[in-house]
Amino acid sequence: MKFLTDLTSRIPTHMDFEGQRRAERTFQFVLAIFGLAGLAWGYICQQFSQTVLILAAGFALSALLTLPPWPMYRRSQLRWQPVRPAAATGEAETGSKQQGRKQNKKDK
Repeated sequence: MKFLTDLTSRIPTHMDFEGQRRAERTFQFVLAIFGLAGLAWGYICQQFSQTVLILAAGFALSALLTLPPWPMYRRSQLRWQPVRPAAATGEAETGSKQQGRKQNKKDK
């Protein structure tokens, strides 16, 4: 079991925001192309089932291209700001004072 957990922890599971946009556009483009091609082929053959099969193939291809977090979707890494201690910003004291004010307003 430990081997499987070690193996799965090495697999990247994230996609950055730019990669999400790129994946969404790819998905829409592939579906549109296969949808139009399926509609044209189904019209020529006079079989709606051909249209549905071609659209299903386009969906499968677009899912294969966009669902796994391929490296092309992880190029723009986010730069996070460094963590600031709460005591230095005074957030801890301010938060407790605001909660007290809210409780006083509710009591009145």
